[in-house]
Amino acid sequence: MTAETTTAPAGAAAAGAAATTAAGEVLLRVEEVSKHFGGLVAVDHLSFEVRKGEILGIIGPNGAGKSTILGVISGFYPATAGKVFFQDKDITKLKTHQIVALGIGRQFQTSTLFMSLPVTDNVFYGFHLDYKTAIWKRLLRWPSARREEREFRRRGEEILDRMGLGAVKDEITKNLPHGYQRILGICIALAQEPTLLLLDEPMTGMNETEIDTMLELVRGIRDSGVTIAMIEHNMTAVMSLCDRIVVVDHGQKIAEGLPQQIQDNEQVIEAYLGKDEMLLDE
Repeated sequence: MTAETTTAPAGAAAAGAAATTAAGEVLLRVEEVSKHFGGLVAVDHLSFEVRKGEILGIIGPNGAGKSTILGVISGFYPATAGKVFFQDKDITKLKTHQIVALGIGRQFQTSTLFMSLPVTDNVFYGFHLDYKTAIWKRLLRWPSARREEREFRRRGEEILDRMGLGAVKDEITKNLPHGYQRILGICIALAQEPTLLLLDEPMTGMNETEIDTMLELVRGIRDSGVTIAMIEHNMTAVMSLCDRIVVVDHGQKIAEGLPQQIQDNEQVIEAYLGKDEMLLDE
């Protein structure tokens, strides 16, 4: 999906929320993080903060390093340099499951769904880190294991109901419309009850109706107490949804601010359009 260059201004409600979170408690801190893949520098001394209760947008041209930084935060990629702090704890060298256990959930840009399984089973497997019963008890179907499984399924159905998928919980996942599959990916991340939710292009491939639904769902997640950091290429959606925005180009931060400030930033416009296009517009 190509980034849009004409965007709607952020609404008054978004501006008010941004003012509230501008001086909020720092939940996640990325300090001078770099990530190299051989000779390729994907992220280059990048620093930013995510504040409790906000929706932070992370935008930039294709190949800017946005998904890579989410990978570093969530432990999928080791940082080449720099540090990541979550609730003042250094998580830079932790494994993915350890980071999830601390309260960071992630929805992926590409599908990570079990397409041949029912919708409800996908969310059920999202609880795999929560098991307290020993694996041998689960294999032998001990009463304690069955009770735990019933509880996970109950919680999973609650998530599906809250996200508007309760009516299709028994459908085979591959039969769902694309928009529902994107929502299901978020449901799986919510199974771990994250404090911070990382969203990687949740609106990719959606039509206007699906995008409107996703906007409301993301706002609802934030209103439930979950902080969100989101990569998204749909600029209209970003400007209407996010409290603050960080702009990345060639792995470096080139701008940070409120939506209106980002819309008016010439360096951001140049990153998307290029100098030649800007000169033609003058």
